[in-house]
Amino acid sequence: MPFYEKGDVRIHYEEAGSGLPLLVISGGGLNSKIAYLTGKAPFNPIEELKGEYRVIAMDLRNANGGQSSGPLEIDRPWDAYVDDQLGLMDHLGIAEFMVLGFCIGGPFIWNMLQRAPRRVVAAVLAQPSGSRPEKRDLFYNNNMKGWAPTLCAARPDITMAMADAFLKTMYCSNPDFVFTVTRDLMRDCRTPILVLPDDTPSHPYAVAMETARLAPNAEVSLYPWKETPEQIAQAVRHVRDFLRAHQPVAAAH
Repeated sequence: MPFYEKGDVRIHYEEAGSGLPLLVISGGGLNSKIAYLTGKAPFNPIEELKGEYRVIAMDLRNANGGQSSGPLEIDRPWDAYVDDQLGLMDHLGIAEFMVLGFCIGGPFIWNMLQRAPRRVVAAVLAQPSGSRPEKRDLFYNNNMKGWAPTLCAARPDITMAMADAFLKTMYCSNPDFVFTVTRDLMRDCRTPILVLPDDTPSHPYAVAMETARLAPNAEVSLYPWKETPEQIAQAVRHVRDFLRAHQPVAAAH
């Protein structure tokens, strides 16, 4: 089980397959980890795509049940996580890559496109997280119950007060839209995007569709796409076709 270490941060990751690098970001919110892909994900991108790509997945820093750890960076939570993701790519010697993210992967990908737009060749946002106007505190409340207490019990150096401050910065300081970027950034984004919309409290359909309308090189897969095995298979085919279509010319030959 390989690890990438930088300062106080230790990130567990796994790789499968070969070819153009594809970073996979698991769902599960702040408990995002590799195990999600084999359990709760609608499909497992490692198994589906390792025949064509060098698929890289990682446990999120401080995800309960995962093997990645590091400090809580209260003043810059979203950027700290993207530091880990881009740092892992640096560690592996990867300059350009594709990315596929479930749930919390949506806000992460947008922040990555803001931070390092030239490194991300194309991105797939599956059931992306977003903020509902009528449920602005949803993610804060969910994580104060489902993430913070378990983490604090395992980490004496992290208190509930620290977790509270971290989550307020992450989800309450910019509670609109996708948390990490503005609509103007999306309008200016030239990266090819594929959106697989969902419609749950934490994966609002309206936000996913607005994302697809704003980004000039975005496209949308079918909806719903998770209700039957046939729908999931069709969505996976769309993902595969999208990634093939947007490979860099040098990698495609």
